[in-house]
Amino acid sequence: MEAAIDAPKSLYVAIRSRWPLWLGLALLAVPTTVAVGKQVWSTEFGAHGPIVLMTGLWILSRKAEDLRANAKRGAPWLTAFFVLAGAAVYIFGRAYDFISLEVAGLYGIALGYLQDTVGWRAMLRNWFPLFYLGFVIPPPGWLMDGVTAPLKTFVSFAATSILQACGMPIVREGVTLQVDQYQLLVEDACSGMNSLIGLIAISLFYIYLLRNASWRYSAFLVCMVIPIAIVANIFRIIVLVLLTYFFGDGVAQSFLHMAAGLFLFASSLSLVFLIDHLVSRFGFGKEVEHGRAA
Repeated sequence: MEAAIDAPKSLYVAIRSRWPLWLGLALLAVPTTVAVGKQVWSTEFGAHGPIVLMTGLWILSRKAEDLRANAKRGAPWLTAFFVLAGAAVYIFGRAYDFISLEVAGLYGIALGYLQDTVGWRAMLRNWFPLFYLGFVIPPPGWLMDGVTAPLKTFVSFAATSILQACGMPIVREGVTLQVDQYQLLVEDACSGMNSLIGLIAISLFYIYLLRNASWRYSAFLVCMVIPIAIVANIFRIIVLVLLTYFFGDGVAQSFLHMAAGLFLFASSLSLVFLIDHLVSRFGFGKEVEHGRAA
């Protein structure tokens, strides 16, 4: 009983006694945040980053009471592992300008400090915000290219087939589309495939905040994000091809290019919400209610 009463106080004492470490982490985070803001967050590929960071910290703040109630000094060996491994990754990424490794290293150091302050049991009890904040780490470009390359080939084939069926003079060679005198590369026109991570992250936030569903239902809904993103990007390519064919390349690459991406991202989220509403009502209602009760 005494341990439960003293737990909140012990957390504050632990934070105060380790303030130089947390201050050092904050100082490390400043140049990393600036770098990731310039290299990733300013692009369509990483536009979800600031949203995930702020909402993740907000969820973590909501769990502060539970963290305080279950706080216990973490295992020193586990703290050392997270901090040393994270520092090595951070230094390597910072030295060689690998922003993914730099952010991952900083994330690892933060987990180490948190483990030292509240213990791994408290972290496991509040695993979701920590997992969710991991989406702030930008995946390497080579990994995204390898994962999305087959998807880009498929969406270019599907878009070309639909347009040809409608009488559009378009031919495809790999991921290159030729319409009239214009040549379009799906790598550029289909950059919306990079919104897949953002869609998954925001869908997870929605599931956790509004549904609090079981992990089975959550996994099902997250899996639905992939076909939704594929369908959305097929229509995005079709829209860009039509804009190019009827109004010229200048119009297609103007603000309408970004507007099409934003519109289809919003449409994809709306489809996720619609599927959630229909499936939770008619198919997995018990799963959702079980998650809420838990």
